[in-house]
Amino acid sequence: MATLLITGTSGFVGGALARALAPKHTLYCLSRKVNPPIAGATMVRGEFYSFEDLRQLDKVSIDACVHLAAVTGGCREEDGIEVNVEGTRKLLRYLIDRGCRKFVNASSIAAVGFQNVKFRPQQVPLPDEHPCLDRDGYGLSKYLMEELTKYLWRQNEGIDVINIRLASIIPEDATPQPRPAGPIGPWSLGSISLMFLSDAVRCFSLAAEAPLKPGVRILNAVAAHACAACPVPELLRAWYGRDAERLDLSAFEQPGHAWDPVYDIRRIQAEIGFTPARDVPHGPG
Repeated sequence: MATLLITGTSGFVGGALARALAPKHTLYCLSRKVNPPIAGATMVRGEFYSFEDLRQLDKVSIDACVHLAAVTGGCREEDGIEVNVEGTRKLLRYLIDRGCRKFVNASSIAAVGFQNVKFRPQQVPLPDEHPCLDRDGYGLSKYLMEELTKYLWRQNEGIDVINIRLASIIPEDATPQPRPAGPIGPWSLGSISLMFLSDAVRCFSLAAEAPLKPGVRILNAVAAHACAACPVPELLRAWYGRDAERLDLSAFEQPGHAWDPVYDIRRIQAEIGFTPARDVPHGPG
């Protein structure tokens, strides 16, 4: 049994993760809201980016931190950088200085920059460390958070950091509609790269409980198929027009792979043993 800290437990994913981990670990939940309480967990009210609030944990020896709290998509550039980057620096610095060595951070598949309709991937499926081409601020904040963890690791080479580039998370009872070919819009790659809540909880649980492996890893986490009504090459050509001609789409044109995810998820299975259990709707019906 380890002592874990989870931030953002008043949120959709954080609350579910805390309820799953509380029976197995000594759990501290840091959130701006502490209602409702989570059975078996110690609730700590405060902001993760406030040293004064973090000092409530001064007497606790934290083995691992799962950092889920953040400002999310559509945020102002200023808020994204102040909270997601500088706030994360304060949290990780506080914990590293007190001996914590394992960190699992919620990054985002939006770190590549697909919020903007001008975004074009450099390759598909997008690799785990596809560069940030963001124009709007949110993706940049998540990318800079990842870079921050590399900086902190260079100072503290014994720490283990897993940055999970997380899909768009949907409730267990959701029935998403596969995306047909059509004009590109904001967040388009996010609309076909989904994951059910139960898989997100299992993904973060596996990462938090994995053996310590010093270094920084960036891992894509999406469902096993794209939530698309037509084959992925057809959808990407509709979105990107002539720009799609420079993409190698051959991986999707192999038999049985027309609806493969647009993010490469092979590494997360190899690193922490995570394979999505629930699939999303795909295909023409």
